[in-house]
Amino acid sequence: MTQNRELLVLTHLSQLVSLIIGCGSLIAPLVLWITQKDKIYQMDTHGKSIVNFQLSLVLLYVVCVPLILLFGLGFLGWFVLGVISIIYPIINAVKVSQGENPEYPLSFNFIS
Repeated sequence: MTQNRELLVLTHLSQLVSLIIGCGSLIAPLVLWITQKDKIYQMDTHGKSIVNFQLSLVLLYVVCVPLILLFGLGFLGWFVLGVISIIYPIINAVKVSQGENPEYPLSFNFIS
């Protein structure tokens, strides 16, 4: 296994692809993780945390839908989740580039 910190950074930043094409924030890192997890050191750990974060966001977005009927709280939830889904991939990409371990908030452990 080789250590490729640049590819790990790219994997974290690949979550932002949905800002450009409208979708793919789960698909792009999933493809990178599946294809590189046996070749790149720590890719398996990073890939699992990214996929868990993206799946958690999808679940939380769905939970916000009925909250729209409750004084519009779902819209506030969507806004907060949107900000988190943009900021944390950038923060964690910077952490990975400096050799630190990334942490994602609101992340459920779907894949361990």
